[in-house]
Amino acid sequence: MPTSSIMLRLASAACLVLTGLTAHADGGRAMPGAVPPAYGAECASCHMAYPPGLLPAPSWQRLMAGLDRHFGTDASLDAATVQHLSRWLQANAGTGQRAGAEPPQDRITRSPWFERKHRKVDAATWKLASVRTASNCAACHSGAERGSFDEHALRMPAGLAPGQQRAWND
Repeated sequence: MPTSSIMLRLASAACLVLTGLTAHADGGRAMPGAVPPAYGAECASCHMAYPPGLLPAPSWQRLMAGLDRHFGTDASLDAATVQHLSRWLQANAGTGQRAGAEPPQDRITRSPWFERKHRKVDAATWKLASVRTASNCAACHSGAERGSFDEHALRMPAGLAPGQQRAWND
């Protein structure tokens, strides 16, 4: 089997396309291929099931330990489900420069990389009915549910004013 990085990248890309699953391409932001059904059933019942690579392991540990007060909501789960999801989140947590720092209140939207990537988004954009909040990734990122946040595949949210549209395209 060839070991050149180009061949490995092509083979990885082909596997992803053929299976429809994403791995840790995209800097760890992509949703791992083997997502526990409980993650979709429990976490995605209230919000997007965020790829675990968006936060470092200590953040996921605190979030799972505080489900009874999860951002103002009681998201408690049975002990077995918490243990199962915690192991998966820890194993797939973000590492390195992008997710190495623990963001304030363990909020993805408060992390330095998120703020840097969204620095040009006008404050009014977050308040649009089609967006509502910075945590609604799918409002602009059509592949967010799969963990794909490709900035070349953004869609403009409904309701942007002409001045905001110009900034969006810069």
